[in-house]
Amino acid sequence: MKKKIFNLPIYFYNTLTRKKELFRPLEKGRVKIYTCGPTVYNYAHLGNLRAYVFADLLNNLLREAGYQVWHQINLTDIGHNVADEDTGEDKMELGARRENKSLWELADFYIQAFYEDLKKLNITKEKFIWTKATDYIPAQISMIKVLEGRGYTSQISTGIYFDTKKFPNYPELARLDLTGMQQAKRVKDDQQEKKNKTDFCLWRFKKEKENIGMKWNSPWGFGVPGWHIECSAMSRVVLGQHLDIHTGGIDLIPVHHTNEIAQAECSGEDSQRFVNYWLHVNFLNERTGKMSKSKNNFLCLGSLEGENESGQNINPLAYRYLLLMTHYRKELKFSWDSLLAAERAYQKLLKKLETINSEIRVRSQENLNLDSLDNFNHISAEAENYLEKFVLAIHDDLNTAKALAILWAALGEKNITSAEKHLLSKKFDKYLGLKL
Repeated sequence: MKKKIFNLPIYFYNTLTRKKELFRPLEKGRVKIYTCGPTVYNYAHLGNLRAYVFADLLNNLLREAGYQVWHQINLTDIGHNVADEDTGEDKMELGARRENKSLWELADFYIQAFYEDLKKLNITKEKFIWTKATDYIPAQISMIKVLEGRGYTSQISTGIYFDTKKFPNYPELARLDLTGMQQAKRVKDDQQEKKNKTDFCLWRFKKEKENIGMKWNSPWGFGVPGWHIECSAMSRVVLGQHLDIHTGGIDLIPVHHTNEIAQAECSGEDSQRFVNYWLHVNFLNERTGKMSKSKNNFLCLGSLEGENESGQNINPLAYRYLLLMTHYRKELKFSWDSLLAAERAYQKLLKKLETINSEIRVRSQENLNLDSLDNFNHISAEAENYLEKFVLAIHDDLNTAKALAILWAALGEKNITSAEKHLLSKKFDKYLGLKL
């Protein structure tokens, strides 16, 4: 019975279809996932990190369901423009000037800082496949050459662009109204030269002698890849032509993910979809709106520790707990009060479990190794009922808010033994990742 519980069907809300769907992998027993990673020109803010806590929860769920998980996350160490529409300053160059570092030094520093944030949030980076954009330049050039050979590109004075009019499914993911869209704000030359307002850059020209830390030679001259091409190219090298799941923030839907689909499907070897399930995480908002580096209204994970507006040193896992209290598809408004409430609840949970574990040791009259309590074969019907309810909640589009409520209810249940409560909390934490 317990084995059947862990193999219950899994449902995800698919942005592509705008409905909740039964998950069916491309290959039996294996899942291929791609998550859009950070551009490493600054610290990841709390809103960014919400997407990676979600990616970790998704990874945990699928592993506990018995799948072999290939989960790739990119590290964007090539600069792309501040605005999604290929305008504004290059983010990496902006960061390098700000800190008087080379682009390579800047990238290395913030990659390590990002890894430290993951560690504080109990995200084991070894579960994922990490790929840096600078390591896959040939693959990106190769994909652009295929697109060019098939007639999907045009060349203007600033670079090589994808001709979106030649891909009829371009509006599908974001439900774009191309005829009703206002003209995108672009530099004057692009306004005049681009064929369509939604065309996007595949290769951005750089002068050979231009004073820039990153540039590569290509069939079109010196330059750098456009932002969008790296994800399509790197995922193909590592995961193959077709992916089960692609994740990221909802802000990536109308431009970046839409462009990824166009590139991947137009350069592919068959007519199958690039991705079957698109899963998107909603915004973390603060007082003035979405937390954003470009608006300079962001908090880093390090802001929770030491001196901050709350006046308290907050455990970073309290932030993970706060995220679990709300469904990933709902907006979450950040406040110090809500974070402190999550901290109190998290600490209360830890103390509850300490009491339960002490009871187990006292009753066993020996120094019992609690890690040895891992057998679900002989739990009571009451404990099994909580186990099934928890798995159903997690399998229902990662309903962590409901799962947390079930955890608390199980720990307060009088008809479940302390050993069973320990066993349940340990199993639940393999999904939740709260270091219980």
